[in-house]
Amino acid sequence: MKKIILTGGGTAGHVTPNIALLPELRKRGFEILYIGSKNGMEKDLAEKAGIEYRGISTGKLRRYFDIKNFTDPFRVIKGYGEAKKIIKEFAPDIVFSKGGFAAVPVALAAKQLKIPVLAHESDMTPGLANKISAPAAVKICCNFPETLKYLPEGKGVLTGSPIREELTKGDRKRGLEILGFGEDKPILLVIGGSLGAQHINDAIRRILDRLLVRFDICHIAGKGNVDKMLIGKKGYIQFEYVSDELKDLFAAADLFVSRAGANAICEILALKKPNLLIPLSASASRGDQILNAESFEKQGYSMVLKEEDMDDDSLYDSILKLWDTRDKYISAMEASKASDGVGAVMELIEEITG
Repeated sequence: MKKIILTGGGTAGHVTPNIALLPELRKRGFEILYIGSKNGMEKDLAEKAGIEYRGISTGKLRRYFDIKNFTDPFRVIKGYGEAKKIIKEFAPDIVFSKGGFAAVPVALAAKQLKIPVLAHESDMTPGLANKISAPAAVKICCNFPETLKYLPEGKGVLTGSPIREELTKGDRKRGLEILGFGEDKPILLVIGGSLGAQHINDAIRRILDRLLVRFDICHIAGKGNVDKMLIGKKGYIQFEYVSDELKDLFAAADLFVSRAGANAICEILALKKPNLLIPLSASASRGDQILNAESFEKQGYSMVLKEEDMDDDSLYDSILKLWDTRDKYISAMEASKASDGVGAVMELIEEITG
C-alpha cells in the first residue's frame, strides 16, 4: 500500500484541493495522513472527510511588519521538528503540498528526509509559502500557463486545480426543484460571496427587473447579504450560503457571474459553464484576481468585466452578450487540458511514486 501525506492550510483554498483528491486516492488504495496547523480550519475539514490528522506548530509568513515576525520563525522551526518526527513515523511515499504557511515545515522536513514533494500553486504568481517550499518540490502543479515562467525551470506542470468530484455530479432536475424554477428561461447563477462582493450584489439588484425578463436568477449573496425586500420575488431566489445542494444548483445554472478567485474559476472551468468574471479590484487586493481573470479571458474560457468599468448598463450588456456568445466559451473550456485537475495531479503522483 502506498502512503501519502497531504498538507496545506490557512485558507479554504489551501485545503479543498487536498480534499478533492481523497476519493481517487482511496480508490487507488493510498493510506492518507493530513498534516496541518494545530487549530487551523484544515483540521476540521480533514477530520470531517474522515482522514487521520496531525497538527504541528506553525507561524504565519508575512511580507509586512508585525511584532509576530520576531516570534513566528521559532514556531516554524518547532513545526519543522514536529513534521520531521511525523514523517519518519508514517514513512510516506510522497507529500502533496497545497501551500499556505502550514505546509512550509512539512515540505522542508520531507526534503530533508528525501521524501518527494509534489506542490500545487493556485494563483498566477507563487505565494510566499510556495516560494520557500519550491526547492523541496520535485514538481509544482499550477492553474495558469503564465505561472510556469515564475516556477523553477523543469518543475512546473499545468494541471489545473483538483475539484471536488461531487460538484460535477449535480442533478439539474433537483436543482430546479430547489430553486422553484422551470425550463422556460435560462438560469443565471450569481456568486456574490463575502462582503468584498457587495458591489456585485448591489449592481445585480439594481438591474434585477431588466434581467428577469430574460433569466431566472439564483443569487448566492454571502452571509448577511440577503435583501429581505426581495424575498419572494418571482424568478429570483437568494441564499447566504449553500453547502450540500451547491452541486445541484451548479447543474441547474446555465451561466455564471462570479469573482475570480483561483479555486472558484477552476470550478467553473470544470463545470464548463459560460461565465462573466468581475475580479476584485487592485485597490482592494494584491491583484491576483485580475491576473486570474485576464488569463481565463485570454484562453477563451471567460468574459471579463473590471469592477472599475462596471456600471448598471455595462453589467447588463455583458450578461446578455455572454449568453448570446456562450457556445464559443463552452467550446474553449471543453478543449482545455486543465479542466481535470484531479486526473492530472493523480497522474503525477503515480509517476513520482512509481
